[in-house]
Amino acid sequence: MAPKLSHLLSSILVIFSIQSFRGLARTLKPEHRQSFSSFLQGLEGIRKGQTVEGLIELKQYLKKFGYYPSDITLTSSYFDDHLELALKTYQKYFHLNVTGNLDSSTIQQMVIPRCGMPDIINTPSTKPNSTTSKHNKFHMVVHYAFGTQKWPPSKYSLTYRFGSGVQVVGSDTLRSVCSKAFQTWAKVSPFTFREATAGASADIVIEFYSGDHGDQAPFDGPGNQLAHAFYPQDGRLHYDADENWSTDPAMDQIDLETVTVHEIGHLLGLYHSKDHPEAIMYPTTERGSKKRDLSQDDIDGIHALYYN
Repeated sequence: MAPKLSHLLSSILVIFSIQSFRGLARTLKPEHRQSFSSFLQGLEGIRKGQTVEGLIELKQYLKKFGYYPSDITLTSSYFDDHLELALKTYQKYFHLNVTGNLDSSTIQQMVIPRCGMPDIINTPSTKPNSTTSKHNKFHMVVHYAFGTQKWPPSKYSLTYRFGSGVQVVGSDTLRSVCSKAFQTWAKVSPFTFREATAGASADIVIEFYSGDHGDQAPFDGPGNQLAHAFYPQDGRLHYDADENWSTDPAMDQIDLETVTVHEIGHLLGLYHSKDHPEAIMYPTTERGSKKRDLSQDDIDGIHALYYN
């Protein structure tokens, strides 16, 4: 009995240690979300011509999502013409009052959890007074958008596998969620999807990561950037392991299937949809919500990309 008891106590200690670590992580992580919101609120009302400590972080946020020319190096905390134009472009994209200032409605939009992929695909341009934004072979048809990156007909039967990143959800749960999400797109596209056999290569690799994970698109912790997936034929889909994921989300959780369906859209070549919040390819998703079904906008987008 003594060896069995010792083994049982050791197992309990290991489990307790893991749970304690997770508990600590969940205690610390919300502070990041609060600090991001508080940081933006601290900048509310700033105007062109002011120099404010930390303003460069706002510029970096806007550049990441395509609201800054890609060739600009951000080093200054000065509110210049470029920042004013970036804010106006962001406000126009999300149908906010276009002021060029960091007002309360703009801050409220920025703190909504979102995809880590850009909203606008920029070509280099350092002319802040340009009246037209230039996109890199970017197409807007009705309200959906896509580029020229797509899978060739020879790759319409895509395989996927799960990588060795951070384990956040059970493997069976992740398999079920991804299978359903792939089938959502298979029903309206020429694609079929199947999980690759063990040890085989695959067209799509799915993983959870924290922070900087080597793809030049580091995650930011809980509460803002949820995931990202690269356009064809890259095939990488990454979730932020620090988010509070669920398959049946409470008000402080993110629905895993909602995000997966969205990111698969990127894997297939779709960009963000700007005018239809109900669309799967809209950039943001609210905590506690489920949005798993494709809208007509999403369907029209995938048809325009692959059937026309």
